[in-house]
Amino acid sequence: MTLYKRYIDVVLYQKRNGDITPLYLYWEDGKKYRIDKILSVERRASQVGGCGIRYACMICGKRRNLYMEKDKWFIESHQP
Repeated sequence: MTLYKRYIDVVLYQKRNGDITPLYLYWEDGKKYRIDKILSVERRASQVGGCGIRYACMICGKRRNLYMEKDKWFIESHQP
């Protein structure tokens, strides 16, 4: 199955020490999804191109990879 890079809006919590925790993401149509759990955080390259900090997350019961690439956020998506 082909994956695509999909830029999204993210609501996050940033601690005084600089640690970032993404809380919610918004799709282009305005739908809001809560990030249920962060499974891991590490610097990684994406299968769809680009690299950054990868947040392996559980969202609506599914594992998804969310990336912070410089000053933008994207998710690996099955839809272009």
